[in-house]
Amino acid sequence: MSSNRHGIIEKNVGLLAILIVVAITFGAMAEILPLIFQKQVNEPVENLRPYTALEMEGRDVYIRDGCHVCHSQMIRPFRAETERYGHYSVAGESVWEHPFLWGSKRTGPDLARVGGRYSDEWHRVHLINPRDVVPESNMPGFPWLETNVLSGELSSKKLALFRDNFGVPYTDEDIANASKDVKGKTEMDALIAYLQSLGHAMK
Repeated sequence: MSSNRHGIIEKNVGLLAILIVVAITFGAMAEILPLIFQKQVNEPVENLRPYTALEMEGRDVYIRDGCHVCHSQMIRPFRAETERYGHYSVAGESVWEHPFLWGSKRTGPDLARVGGRYSDEWHRVHLINPRDVVPESNMPGFPWLETNVLSGELSSKKLALFRDNFGVPYTDEDIANASKDVKGKTEMDALIAYLQSLGHAMK
């Protein structure tokens, strides 16, 4: 009797598709729903701080110029990765990240712990012409970042949006001073500030 029912399901493509969707749905719920209620996934790690206005602008440059396409920000819990990059990534580091920039593509190295590893000047030279510091690099240069100046016009609105919609703990003072803190800085300054902030909570 049961084998006949199994045969009916296999021969009926529509019914089989519906049952597959049901099975996947239950499996996904079993994997995802518990995470919603886990403290370690929803609460920031102890030393995490929000991005400054300049770092936030740098993050936008990082996304705009496609840096996340070649560089992941997610260290897996394997010895080969932790010895090269540092402590593996944890969810509490990314609770204020919108969108997440974890990634899986590594044309270049992972950047989750790059903050403080190199000087600002090293980053500046590297971003203008990567082969000046890494001869074998296939990364393109980004010399225009040095001349593109930020107006800071939307910086306060960005911080307010992250506070009001995503719960990032910016103060009224942070938001009020955001435009002033950014105005006149170059995109290069902003991107370097962002890169230097990466991994600050898990040194």
